[in-house]
Amino acid sequence: MLKKLINLFFPDLCLGCQNLLVNNEQIICLECRHELPLTYQWTKTNNEAFIKFYGRINIEHVSSMFYYHKKGIGQQLIHNLKYKGRTEIGNLLGKWHAQHLQNLPVFSTVNYIIPVPLHPKKLKERGYNQIDTYCESLSEVLKIPINKNLLFRQEYGISQSKKRLTERNNVEKNRFISKLETLDEPIHFLLVDDVLTTGATLEACAKALQQSDKIKISIVTMAFSQS
Repeated sequence: MLKKLINLFFPDLCLGCQNLLVNNEQIICLECRHELPLTYQWTKTNNEAFIKFYGRINIEHVSSMFYYHKKGIGQQLIHNLKYKGRTEIGNLLGKWHAQHLQNLPVFSTVNYIIPVPLHPKKLKERGYNQIDTYCESLSEVLKIPINKNLLFRQEYGISQSKKRLTERNNVEKNRFISKLETLDEPIHFLLVDDVLTTGATLEACAKALQQSDKIKISIVTMAFSQS
């Protein structure tokens, strides 16, 4: 009854077109979901996301769910997730993305999902890591546990989105630290972030974790920026 009253005075609107959501639609309407520009990178090994890391780090798989376009539906989703507390967006996107990934053989060998961490100061300011709910849905569908105790951000800096492209390309040494102990057996980590632009942040994370040839890295993000 309370939910019906809330919906009467504050109806759920699509984040893409601002029309009313109907027939159990969530976050975005069916039409806007169909307009979400999927990358289909998971269908090809040497995709445009994989190529970004050539000569930088060794990776098993890289894919993003959709293209990130300014003023596009994808940007609206990530902006609301990241800055307006709409954490349920992460849950929904994670489920959608995982449905495309779950039958790929590479994910059967992944031991842990590792979210790119926020600096403790940034986490306190925002109140949450915007990719946590996304990781939770990936974990649920792919049956891979999340581990937040291996990778830590030790440098507090300005947002990647506020940096110039050339600045984003400069991987700062020791920005992330790993508390990974000596391994006796191979291990495969799935690094997860919101947007893949230059790959600088994910490269820094991978280098912190990839301390021996026993460690394999794969990468998944919500969005892929072609800028």
